[in-house]
Amino acid sequence: MDTKTKSGFIAIVGKPNVGKSSLLNALVGEKVAIVSGKPQTTRTRITGVLTEGEVQLVFIDTPGLHKAKNKLSEYMVEQVKDSVADVDLAVLVADATAKEIYKAERELMESFAALHLPAILVLNKIDLLDKKDALMARMQAFSQCYDFAHILPLSAQTGEGVDELLQILREAAEEGPHFFPDDALTDQPERVIVAEIIREKILNHMYEEIPHGTAVAIESMKERPGGKLMDIHATILCEKQSHKGMVIGKNGAMLKTVASEARAEIESFLDCKVNLQCWVKVRDDWRNKERVIKELGYQ
Repeated sequence: MDTKTKSGFIAIVGKPNVGKSSLLNALVGEKVAIVSGKPQTTRTRITGVLTEGEVQLVFIDTPGLHKAKNKLSEYMVEQVKDSVADVDLAVLVADATAKEIYKAERELMESFAALHLPAILVLNKIDLLDKKDALMARMQAFSQCYDFAHILPLSAQTGEGVDELLQILREAAEEGPHFFPDDALTDQPERVIVAEIIREKILNHMYEEIPHGTAVAIESMKERPGGKLMDIHATILCEKQSHKGMVIGKNGAMLKTVASEARAEIESFLDCKVNLQCWVKVRDDWRNKERVIKELGYQ
């Protein structure tokens, strides 16, 4: 007898810096989205795919919902709205250690209600909680705002609660075809993943100096004959000349660190040796220039 396949499209939404990308990586079991301690790390919808037997779960990791300040952030906010409208189920990720329900979270719950969308509340970062009674109060506060199908405390960092969430999502999948190959982990092209790996290293090392004013464009990726070495040329864009100096660093030290760490992770991702060459260029106010935004793949 043929086994019926099941699938489900799930949007992972929430305000910036609550751990949406960390949760996506934990659910898929591989790193498909970059992770940083800075808010608004994710700029586009990143799809992660998990196929186990007859069930395929397609996760859409969205940018954090925030007030748009430029053309790029307008695009990011639209990505969240589009994602919620296109899925079978939403997972609202909130910080278990926060003291309030934020405006962005209330707006997302309002959009769930307007769409009659089933939703699960995930209270992430329980590993950072000192008092568990505060968790119960937070669960109660959210439950008064929306009729969630499930409310689940977990830690994407330690993995606590992730298996329980996966089981809930498997049970919510409905009969239907698999939309991706069973061995797929993401719908993102290799170039996008490589660019994001480099951007993650910049974010992790640059701290507060240039948190969102950088982007990475992959100019070329060419495999040498024999398939054991990949030449990758990348351009790091900055908004100001002073930022270019910071990214390069004294005697090129910062750029060497970023490139070295990125190269090691890219080699693991591509499963081959990599010759990574990075250049830094200035594009004034690029986040407000639609042509540049589209060239970088945000469209």
